[in-house]
Amino acid sequence: MQAHFLIITGMSGAGKTQVIRTLEDLNFFCIDNLPAALIPKFAELCRQTSEQNVALVVDIRGGRFFDKLLKVLNEMEAGGQKYELIFLDASDSTLVRRYKETRRRHPLGAGTELLKSISNERELLKPLREKATRLIDTTNLATSQLKNLIFDLFSDSTQKERMNIIVRSFGFKHGLPMDSDMVLDVRFLPNPFYVEELRALTGNDKTVADFICRYPQTFQYLKLEEQLLDFLVPQYVSEGKSQLVISVGCTGGQHRSVFIANKLYDYLRTQGYNVEITHRDIPAK
Repeated sequence: MQAHFLIITGMSGAGKTQVIRTLEDLNFFCIDNLPAALIPKFAELCRQTSEQNVALVVDIRGGRFFDKLLKVLNEMEAGGQKYELIFLDASDSTLVRRYKETRRRHPLGAGTELLKSISNERELLKPLREKATRLIDTTNLATSQLKNLIFDLFSDSTQKERMNIIVRSFGFKHGLPMDSDMVLDVRFLPNPFYVEELRALTGNDKTVADFICRYPQTFQYLKLEEQLLDFLVPQYVSEGKSQLVISVGCTGGQHRSVFIANKLYDYLRTQGYNVEITHRDIPAK
């Protein structure tokens, strides 16, 4: 993957916070509101530590420190320091709407009407907008669309690999996993717990798997779940979700949920997704 030293600036309310959050998901080292005068020293530190991907947000919140940004960038160019300057913009009406929704005050808004503050900021940032290596207009972009755009620009992963999926087995009698996005209840399947020779085993054991597979409803259920995931997971990816937790529960979290979780894990991997599996209620050996 190509190394990136990104300097992110632009209009207040244009989406810089969302961009930095997305870059953090891509394992960029990110700093928000860094004084412009510190950028060259920080860039040198990154070279010394071989930090590959870095993103800095520098904007009007920096006050008098921000005024030095253009000079700092020119000095970096003269010294051979490579960087990418990303400028985020949006229409005045969009910025006004976003500020009204969040009820936050504009950084230049002390005693000034919002539209006047936006106009003043736009004038102050004009030289940086002209200098930008990449201009992103977020006027018509939803949050998920902006996130996907940043992924497209700075990630080598495929669309399916952008979301991490965790498949987890658990037992209802031990409580629901609090971070679940989907909860699947497989307590309708025949319970190996009531077969004495299977009681001490888990769904990871072949004899337990063979027992569960005796019943046609097992395969009917798996087929339906695969169809559901075929529909749902691409929707979550498109929406920009970074992690999906699928929790599969049975009574004790030892047999049925473990077997079904394993099957769903295997299926999602064959579909090209980035998947992990955990069995919450199987005691560690």
